[in-house]
Amino acid sequence: MGSVTAVPHPRSEAAGPSRSGRRSLAVTLLSGALGAAVALLSTRQNWAQGTATVAGGAFPLTVRGSDITGVPAALAIVGLAALVAVFAVRRSGRLLVSALLALSGAGTVVAAVLGASDSSALDERAAAASGNTAATAAGIGHTVWPYVAAAGGALILLAGLLALRYGRLWPAMSGRYERDGRPRPRKVKPVDPDRPEDIWKALDRGEDPTGPDPAGT
Repeated sequence: MGSVTAVPHPRSEAAGPSRSGRRSLAVTLLSGALGAAVALLSTRQNWAQGTATVAGGAFPLTVRGSDITGVPAALAIVGLAALVAVFAVRRSGRLLVSALLALSGAGTVVAAVLGASDSSALDERAAAASGNTAATAAGIGHTVWPYVAAAGGALILLAGLLALRYGRLWPAMSGRYERDGRPRPRKVKPVDPDRPEDIWKALDRGEDPTGPDPAGT
């Protein structure tokens, strides 16, 4: 018997990139959406606490993440919008939006970490509570929530990096395009000259209803 050479089937060769695209798409959506939700939720929690001296006693103070900095929440919203926009654009547009998604995540991480040790918001609360503009907060302590927000930013950053790496394998949101980006041919319905609504629809499509039938009938 002669030797038999195994020839890879074209479908099996294309299955690898297809599976990678589906997996990366799922991970990107999960990471981006979860990261934005975590970052937004974290900024609504108490990031720091302390006390102010009021009438000879200690007055408790707390500040939320949004009181310290609004950057993580704003960038999380930008990242969420960029995550949706990734699937509405193609080629260079998708690359730019993916970069914006990654930068939003990185900015969220940096802003949250910097806010973890910020006590200026507590000092402002202490000054307002004591009526002394020079008063500062005492017994300052920080919670874990800034780092939770940073973790959310890291997930957004991961989504952006995945979009940069695998975005070319993903389909776009519009159903008028094939997977390779070429527009699908439009099916033209024949115009019935006895139906005014058909004539108006043809005019709206930029067609000449008095010309020859595009279907050739």
